[in-house]
Amino acid sequence: MTADEFERIIADTLDQLPASFQKRLENVEIVLEEYPDASAMRLAGVTHPEHLLGLYHGIPLTERTAGYNMVAPDKISIYRQPLLRHYRSPEQLRDGIKHTVLHELAHYFGIDDERLREIGAY
Repeated sequence: MTADEFERIIADTLDQLPASFQKRLENVEIVLEEYPDASAMRLAGVTHPEHLLGLYHGIPLTERTAGYNMVAPDKISIYRQPLLRHYRSPEQLRDGIKHTVLHELAHYFGIDDERLREIGAY
């Protein structure tokens, strides 16, 4: 799957969000990268780049205060090569990209991994 196809799936995933969530997406950028760098891997606590499919870098909405202004955009990184290696069929890959984008958006909205496991979204 090409980078353009990845970008299209990411855009479609965002377009399918309920309007109430779309309206709250501010000061966040979703970026397609080939692999995570060493810093991202450290932040995520992984030792191999293929073990990280995506990463949210920023301050979740639930932790932002009145002093949150003039801040560089938060970033959601989606890692193309790890996703390509993790999912075997085109259908699984599309679902995996969507799942990864939604997972990282959950972190943006302040939902941590523990809560995602509790609700069965992990």
